[in-house]
Amino acid sequence: MESSEPQYPVSVERDAESSLIVRLSGSWRLAGSLPSLEPVERELKATPRARRLVFDSEGLSSWDTSLLTFVARVREICGSEGVEIDLGGLPPGLRRMLELAGAVPEKEGARRGAGREPLVARVGDASIAAWRGSLEMLAFLGDATVALLRLARGKARFRASDLALFIQQAGAEALPIVTLISFLVGSIFAFVGAIQLQKFGAQIYVADLVAIAMVREMGAVMTGIIMAGRTGAAYAAQLGTMKVTQETDALTTLASRSSSSWWFRASSPCA
Repeated sequence: MESSEPQYPVSVERDAESSLIVRLSGSWRLAGSLPSLEPVERELKATPRARRLVFDSEGLSSWDTSLLTFVARVREICGSEGVEIDLGGLPPGLRRMLELAGAVPEKEGARRGAGREPLVARVGDASIAAWRGSLEMLAFLGDATVALLRLARGKARFRASDLALFIQQAGAEALPIVTLISFLVGSIFAFVGAIQLQKFGAQIYVADLVAIAMVREMGAVMTGIIMAGRTGAAYAAQLGTMKVTQETDALTTLASRSSSSWWFRASSPCA
């Protein structure tokens, strides 16, 4: 059985002038892993030390960025060992890419270290985030208060059909889930209350216990929780979708243009 030719054929030779010749041949593609740099490193550290490294790419058929990565690593090793490297034997396109990669030196401190930020920095970031969140919350409360005042004065502009739809979604359509959860919670109250009242022979008051607890206390609490979880989540999802599709930006722009046109008509002498 014949052995297949390796994907990245690399050979390292030493000539009479103490120069290393790295011969590249075959097809260099990203279909497989890069060859090991161990032969090149071993020859660079061998005695006598090589003074120069050259490339021979006459047998190279095709290449991509895999060859660029290999040559860049070899150049880094030569730089650390103090060996001169000659890129003249490489393809012209590869030489241009290497020159472009090394044209702008890396800025010192550009790479973010993997270490953890100091405690003072983390506390400062958390404080800034909390302050910005507080400002956004105050702005939301202010807008909501202004909208309620406009509604109370009869100056709010909205579509009655949309308001009726929202009332239906938050009210009638939420009734089945509220009824189911209230029934389950009432059953739990009845079971726990019956066990405790049985000790005193007062099982007859289980119905009163469940009715009073559900109507006065748990009914309002469960309705509020379910409304906030079901209806609030639906509104949040709808607003998130509108934000992604830029509908909120369009509404804001439309409102701004409407206000500007109204002010222009009101301030115009011909109005």
